[in-house]
Formats: sequence, structure tokens, C-alpha cells
Amino acid sequence: MKSVQPAHPAQPAPSAQPARSGRSGRPVPQVRPVRLGPRSLAALVLVSAVGAAAFVWPFLAPPTSQLSAHAQDAPWLFAGLLVLLVAVVAATISESGLGPKAVALLGVLAATGAALRPIGAGTAGIEPMFFLMVLSGRVLGPGFGFVLGAVTMFSSALLTGGVGPWLPFQMLAMGWFTMGAGLLPGPDRLRGRAESVLLALYGFLAAFAYGTVMNLAGWPFMSTLASSIAFDPQADVTANLARFVAYCLATSLGWDLGRASVTVVLTLTIGPAVLRALRRATRRAAFETPVTFDAPAP
Repeated sequence: MKSVQPAHPAQPAPSAQPARSGRSGRPVPQVRPVRLGPRSLAALVLVSAVGAAAFVWPFLAPPTSQLSAHAQDAPWLFAGLLVLLVAVVAATISESGLGPKAVALLGVLAATGAALRPIGAGTAGIEPMFFLMVLSGRVLGPGFGFVLGAVTMFSSALLTGGVGPWLPFQMLAMGWFTMGAGLLPGPDRLRGRAESVLLALYGFLAAFAYGTVMNLAGWPFMSTLASSIAFDPQADVTANLARFVAYCLATSLGWDLGRASVTVVLTLTIGPAVLRALRRATRRAAFETPVTFDAPAP
């Protein structure tokens, strides 16, 4: 007997299409909980500029300036100012689109990151929190990433008792760290092994960058009488740069290498699964869909 062919071949169900592709096969842009508008972007640039000045001022102030004469006081003043600026930029970004569902996701990720930080506290840079920040910034974008990095560092400081004048610098540096992952190329097209390698490379370099800027936050506090690698207010920029490089090599190179290595290993091993979970959560949350309430039936 001849087999009877159906008149119309069965079409694949819409759910069979990849989640990131539309009907035309083109990638659909990822949903972002926070869209950086002009006001949010201006606030972020402002806090980043002041933060950068707070980190690199020892190389900007000449030996004869009054700032160098008060080298021990300047970091404290910058720390107080950074607290206010980070609060302003977080509020501005949140006002631009951080709805209830995004706040809930922010709380979950910040709590997870804060819980991961004590796991490697005091152990050669074993800090799994950093890999989670890289993946979260990649999926959720730079605006959400900056807020997440700052809030996570603040929460972890409360959990570990690490509250001090260094905390605003840590919040800002972690905000930059997480935001940078959201600025990497190919957020809607790059997937698979290539994306994992890109994130691992970024995590490796950014882990060293984080350690370097945090060294800048504490380095001016050292007395020149205590060490030959401490900041010297009377020395020129070249001499202080050499002192700072020696300070990083002597005090934090091993820790930064451990942090970078852990970030790479976790990103390449469990990173793809975490990325899929984060993307699935953002699709189901539908951050950009407005919440409406139907009128009660008469």
C-alpha cells in the first residue's frame, strides 16, 4: 500500500525556535532591567570621574601642592564624598527603570554574591563572588551591573564586618568591574564557547585591575618611615609610580593572581549554565513589560 502523505507538513512549534531568535531568524536584543538614559549616564560619568580622581590623586598632585601636604587626610575626604556620589548614581539609575521585579532580582544576586565572598576570605584570593558579577553584568547590562556591584560589596561588608573608609572605594571598584562586563561586545549574538572565553579573559584582566585600584585606595595611608615602597608626598610622579609598582608586586600580586584564576576557572566550567539560568530568568521576568491592573468586572 502507498503511504499517505499529509497535505500540509507539520510546522515546528514556535517554542522550538531558539529563545534569542525571532521569526526571521535574527537575534532578539536581550532584555535589560535598566536602560541608561541621559540623566543616568551623566550621573554615572560624574561618579566615575570623581572616583578616578580619588584613586589616582597621588600621581596628579605636584609635591608642592597643599593636597600632598595633607596626604593622610585626602583619602578620608574622598571616601566621604564617594559615599554620597555612589548613592546619587544608584538612585538615578534606579529611577530610570528599576522596577519591582528588577529590585527582586537585584536582591537575590546581591545576597548570593555576599554569601559567596566569605568562602575565600583570607585564602589567597579565592573569591568566587567575582565570577558571578561578570556573568550578571553580561546578561543584565552595564546600568544594572553598576548597581549590583556596589550593592553586593556593601552587603558583603555588613556580613563580614568589613565596614571602614575603604568600603566606598570597594563599592565603586566593584561597580566598575560588573559594569564593564555589560559593555563587552556581542551581547545579543555571541554565544557558546566563544562567549565563555571572552568573559574569562575579561574576568582575568578585570580581577587584576580591581586589585590595582584598591591598592591605590590604601597606598597613600602608608608612612614613608615605615617602608621604602610607600607613597612619598615630596617625591615626583616617576618616583611614586615606581614605589607603587613595587608595592603591588610585594603585597597583592599573589592575591590578585588567585582571584583572577578562580574567576577564569569558574567562568569556563559552570559559567555557561549560570548564563543560561540568568537569561531564562530575565526572559520570564519581562522587565520591560509594564504592569497593568484590570478594572474589576461590574
